[in-house]
Amino acid sequence: MKYVRIYISMGDKMNKLKPKALAFHKGGKIAIKSKVKLNTINDLSLAYTPGVAYPCLEIAANADNAYKYTSKNNTVAVISDGTAVLGLGDIGPLAALPVMEGKCLLFKKFADIDAIPIVLATKDIDEIIRTVEILAPSFGGINLEDISFPRCVEIENRLSASLNIPVFHDDQRGTAVVTAAALISASKLVNKKFSDLKIAIMGLGAAGTSIAKLLKRMGVGKIYACNSRGIVSKRKVLSPLIEQLVNKNIIDSFDDYHKDNIEEIMTGADVFIGVSRGNLLPKEAVEKMSDRPIIFALANPDPEISFTEVKKTKAYIYATGRSDYPNQINNVLAFPGIFKGTLISGHKKITEQMCINASYAIAELVDDNRLSPEYIIPSVFDDRVVSAVSEAIILSEDEKCDIE
Repeated sequence: MKYVRIYISMGDKMNKLKPKALAFHKGGKIAIKSKVKLNTINDLSLAYTPGVAYPCLEIAANADNAYKYTSKNNTVAVISDGTAVLGLGDIGPLAALPVMEGKCLLFKKFADIDAIPIVLATKDIDEIIRTVEILAPSFGGINLEDISFPRCVEIENRLSASLNIPVFHDDQRGTAVVTAAALISASKLVNKKFSDLKIAIMGLGAAGTSIAKLLKRMGVGKIYACNSRGIVSKRKVLSPLIEQLVNKNIIDSFDDYHKDNIEEIMTGADVFIGVSRGNLLPKEAVEKMSDRPIIFALANPDPEISFTEVKKTKAYIYATGRSDYPNQINNVLAFPGIFKGTLISGHKKITEQMCINASYAIAELVDDNRLSPEYIIPSVFDDRVVSAVSEAIILSEDEKCDIE
């Protein structure tokens, strides 16, 4: 098993957090709770034999009755193989379990959805897909989590096509929805149209590729990108997935480069979106951007450029994935409401258009009179978020799955 050491710059603060965190997680964070009373023989006869036979027969006669007579109508599976856990990397399924429990806790807290953590002792794509297909009848939706790129793309696409319940890989599309919501507000603040934006993306894993697809679908002008291999360009041999995105004009080929680094695509860019690793973006690159540049440095725990460093630049708006800075781009703004909306409405697929609708629903919660460089996205504890997102999903027309 491959272990990746996480680099945390907060040192002493994190050391003090460790004993509290371990105590908090002791015994696990979730539990099963009965929704009905079970105190008498009569209760038992209704809950189990012989009374349970009646809903069984109703479901046998019409499979949709499972949504009426079981918890399927409000239960989601949170599934991972432990290959891309937070900033920890491939730590295996068992070590990933605390994160999956945490995700289930968020589902319950923010959307009152019951979620079950499931970790799989396999990395084989076909085996993962078949396992989820076998488990699917128990659930109203599937949330894929912390599965390494590019495997996660194929797994989500194939499951979305084969299952008749919503499938959502949050690391891809949840991140894209909230990033798009933040950019809607940010572009309004700097008075720039989506169609005029030039975006530089650093990192083309699960989040970066999904962000590019969603933003291009929303009408963004130019999207250039770089990853560990350098700038994405037709001058190079590209991986099959990245080549597909270039051929579809989702990522624009940047061919006129010399140094093959992030600074080249940052020149004249309106927006930087980082979904890579900490401290990779130099101040000099920000200075080469257009007026009132927007910086979304989303690597965790350390952003691509720190709060201290970005203050030394001309950056106008700065957002991260962290809760201790303004403008936290956090997936919890998206996935609880998205799943709540699909479970209520009965949508069988979570389409790209639904994700766009969710982005606009989140952005619209930021009132124009409060919009500022320090406030472009609502708080995760804003009580309006889940209702707004779920309503946007409910009102979306059911359409074919178009996430590829």
